[in-house]
Amino acid sequence: MPTQVRIFAMPKSLGETLAATSPTSLPKSTAQLTNGHASDLRLPPKMPMTTTIPEHPNDGGITFAAQDDLPKLPIPDLESSCRRYLAALRPLQGAREHIETRMAVEDFLKSDGPDLQEKLQNYALGKSSFIEQFWYDSYLNFDNPVVLNLNPFFLLEDDPTPARNNQVTRAASLVVSALEFVRAVRREELPPDNIRGKPLCMYQYSRLFGTARVPTIHGCQIEQDPDSKHIVVLCHGQFYWFDVLDDNSDLIMSERDVAINLQTIIDDAVQTPIQEAAKGALGILSTENRKIWSGLREVLTREERSNNADCLGIVDSALFVLCLDYTEPATAAELCQNMLCGTNEVVKGVQIGTCINRWYDKLQIIVCKNGSAGINFEHTGVDGHTVLRFASDVYTDTILRFARTINGQAPSLWKSTSPDPSKRDPESFGDVNTTPHKLEWDMIPELNVAVRFAETRLADLISQNEFECLDFSGYGKNFITSMGFSPDAFVQMAFQAAYYGLYGRVECTYEPAMTKAYLHGRTEAIRSVTDESVHFVQAFWADNPAETKVEALRKADKAAIATYTRSSAYGRDNGSMRDSVVGSPGRDSISSIDMDMRPRQRGDSTTSNPRTRDLHPTQRHDSIDIKLWESIITAVRLRPDIW
Repeated sequence: MPTQVRIFAMPKSLGETLAATSPTSLPKSTAQLTNGHASDLRLPPKMPMTTTIPEHPNDGGITFAAQDDLPKLPIPDLESSCRRYLAALRPLQGAREHIETRMAVEDFLKSDGPDLQEKLQNYALGKSSFIEQFWYDSYLNFDNPVVLNLNPFFLLEDDPTPARNNQVTRAASLVVSALEFVRAVRREELPPDNIRGKPLCMYQYSRLFGTARVPTIHGCQIEQDPDSKHIVVLCHGQFYWFDVLDDNSDLIMSERDVAINLQTIIDDAVQTPIQEAAKGALGILSTENRKIWSGLREVLTREERSNNADCLGIVDSALFVLCLDYTEPATAAELCQNMLCGTNEVVKGVQIGTCINRWYDKLQIIVCKNGSAGINFEHTGVDGHTVLRFASDVYTDTILRFARTINGQAPSLWKSTSPDPSKRDPESFGDVNTTPHKLEWDMIPELNVAVRFAETRLADLISQNEFECLDFSGYGKNFITSMGFSPDAFVQMAFQAAYYGLYGRVECTYEPAMTKAYLHGRTEAIRSVTDESVHFVQAFWADNPAETKVEALRKADKAAIATYTRSSAYGRDNGSMRDSVVGSPGRDSISSIDMDMRPRQRGDSTTSNPRTRDLHPTQRHDSIDIKLWESIITAVRLRPDIW
């Protein structure tokens, strides 16, 4: 059966997009992987495909059950859009400049505006979201490297049990939990997100796995293999793969089996000196300018059934990439750098930093030698809210699965779980290969030169940036709300005040607002600079008494809340981040939990409520390590519905 792939339409200009009558996305086929050693992999001929990724619910499925009932994102009326535009510009402009802008807007309303508004309304007919393709275009038209520019990252808390904070154990645990998440999505058993009972769009979850950003001469496109069953592991810049799911999306490997594979991969990877391996670390090419990377992909695939083309197909179609780093970041700043762009370390003229151990066109789970872990993801098809739910559930599941090894009555995060692979007949796994295989690229001279140039450009890019992380311990959300402020608005004012204090000017600032209350919702921008916020930052840095500064802050806070309220059509109806749901539907998000704001050390859990430190294990849990107990409490606070 040919592999199913969905490829989004090529980026178009604004005029072309508005004039287009074709659907938002077009189906296309791609190669299907066969099993065997990398050098023996061959792909079947491409075949037409008529089906796309399912979004409507299956019988009994809950993940997409509300999709058909979600409203579409409304198109604001033209006059309202213009008023908001002028309101956003007013605090950023001088009087004369703003008068000129107002005149230009009035002219626009009398000339081109109504015609463009009508074209937009006609364009939106029959589409899930009028803004969706513009979102894809804005990402896929971006030619600069995605590393440091587009790809976000999350840090995961350390495993609460110190003995499990080694690379292989931690990575195997995260992989198994991630695969259970994949299974829940594919079987439509993942509980949908909602805000106070109002369902949110779950479409992005179907786009999270088996997906790759692929550059072409016309811009990038998104490809997906919704039937992907394997993962790719990067270690010392070298690529390995093995199957992890069967055709029913059930796990075919236990955590112990995965750990054995990962240790085998590490043992093999270290046989090649890092300086030698780095010369063939093709993952560095994914950090290149997209047009350059497109040309290099043509080099890799110009012989349709070559070894390089097959290897590239395996990487592109993997569920996700697991990056096993050899570094041991000791501080939060070092962790942030490693998860964002990797380390830059040149030895004897060769780049051996972890920046070579990445593939930025896909979802990546990164695990360091000391067990510290994070997630770096390609941003085109998914937003932070979706990946944060994934990260939250994966971390919670690792805790609960370990708890069940101590107490079999501990709850599960999932409605159902895979049958124990060790108790299944291997024949029931189907046509799979659980033995890790190394991808052996043919390093022709063009690729050798390309790797060297890509490494040089990335090293320059990393060197242009500084990385620091602040764990602020002075106060948090509870204090802010007790003083009558919105935490969102308070932080936005802090951003603006800090920038003004450094540079003496106010710049356009925005806060992302989730629009997943609408079908295929992404994010929108709340313009957080107001006349009141400008007055506040100027009053804050002037020689004014504290009372004057606080009063200016209160007025700026109220103006920000009013802006949030006006933006309620885009998924925000107050200034609280509590409305950004992650994890259990209908429950508080991670960001609404009281944070322990002590400086983060290894083994600390910054999501643990300080008050839980006064709790003690009951007799039933006497054998559980106290750190595990605290983390179980944290897991329960993240997902209280499953306890």
